Amino acid sequence: MEMIAERGLEKLTMAALGREVGMSSGHLLYYFGSKDELLLRTLEWSEGRLGAERARLLSGGGTVRERLDAYVDLYVPDAQGDPHWTLWLEVWNRSQNAEADGDARERQAAIELAWHRDLVALLAEGTSRGELPPLDPDRFASRLRALLDGFSIHVAIGLRGTDRAQILSHVREFLDEALAPTDS
Repeated sequence: MEMIAERGLEKLTMAALGREVGMSSGHLLYYFGSKDELLLRTLEWSEGRLGAERARLLSGGGTVRERLDAYVDLYVPDAQGDPHWTLWLEVWNRSQNAEADGDARERQAAIELAWHRDLVALLAEGTSRGELPPLDPDRFASRLRALLDGFSIHVAIGLRGTDRAQILSHVREFLDEALAPTDS
């Protein structure tokens, strides 16, 4: 992750990584089998750290909306070239090819499912407590995550006019509108 953050993925070769960690590229290949596997394991490691942070935020005090805002803050990249999102985009891109390992795709899906499951649980808690209007938590979570993915990609690639602050503002505006109390 440090190499991705400092130099970007284009300069992350097995040979360069080997030099950085004091071993040969062959030795890295012995442990990981391929660069794809190395990238996926790095993503899993990074997601493990984010998952622990997400669990801490979602189980902490505060209203459901405050915790939902914390979830969004954690989801959206910090800026163009965010190393976690750079890695995500590369792993997604590599999983498109016909030779992509089914196990690797399942592991990617498991990462996605963890984010989704946590969001669904938070939304269900909000509706059951009356903090959120009645909604289908799974459906709302799917739609919100699609919005977050789209905006996050814009931030991660540096699409002009889509910095983190603007995206967070758009998402919060969407949530304000979508979760406004309904007249019964």
